[in-house]
Amino acid sequence: MGKETGHKLKEIRERLRISTTQVQDQSRRLVDLENNSQFLVSTARLAQIENAGSIPSLHKLYSLSVIYRVRFTDLLRLFGLDLRKAPSHFRLLQPSKTQPVEMELLDPTGVVSFPVRFDPSFDRRATQFMNQVVEAWGEIPLTLMERLNPRQRLYGYVGVEDRTMHPLIRPGSFVIIDDQELGVASGGWTHEFDRPIYFVELRRGYRCSWCQLEGSSLLLIPHPLSGCKVETVPYPDEAEIVGRVTGVAMQIVEAKERTGPARREPPRLP
Repeated sequence: MGKETGHKLKEIRERLRISTTQVQDQSRRLVDLENNSQFLVSTARLAQIENAGSIPSLHKLYSLSVIYRVRFTDLLRLFGLDLRKAPSHFRLLQPSKTQPVEMELLDPTGVVSFPVRFDPSFDRRATQFMNQVVEAWGEIPLTLMERLNPRQRLYGYVGVEDRTMHPLIRPGSFVIIDDQELGVASGGWTHEFDRPIYFVELRRGYRCSWCQLEGSSLLLIPHPLSGCKVETVPYPDEAEIVGRVTGVAMQIVEAKERTGPARREPPRLP
């Protein structure tokens, strides 16, 4: 990084045959459009970036991205910041508390592998190993996945320290929330898998649990095997139903549980 990165930026500019004065003039147009002087890249500042290894601000880097017609994420990678690593970093640095999650696409220019043709014998009613029923895989843009409405749905993340609904919903799970179902059901289910689970916003955080209304109190009911206690909060003064949980994505075997079959010792001769 440092001077080497600045030299790469200079190579891009010279390849495009753009002078430092032109960069300054075009960035000034961005300043006028956005009414923000932070977008200005003066000739003196550009010289510092290209020759002295000075790191530009986000606004100035954005200006260079637009002027050079280079993706902003590519310029960030020049300075050692790769947004494609964010999902793996998110998994590594898991939040301890339950919270809502915005499912944003960090690199809309990327692609994802996706099954494009299934074996004719594929029966979606049965549980199957996907690799055996997919005839062909293809790559589709992440922007297309975005059009499938993931950003228009509400998602929640169950904190790694939140065992309220364990083992039904494990800590570290993602949940899909239907924000149209705001009423707390008082009955109508026959077992725990049918009982509605709600995502609730409190003054001190979020909860994902069964709920029960008793007058002006909302009972947050944990799974009986979780070891957690029932919480009672004033409703609606200190609690708001975000919606009903309608889907969950979770790991059903924790890393420490992934053990192979016991190793057999060879029989010993008498």
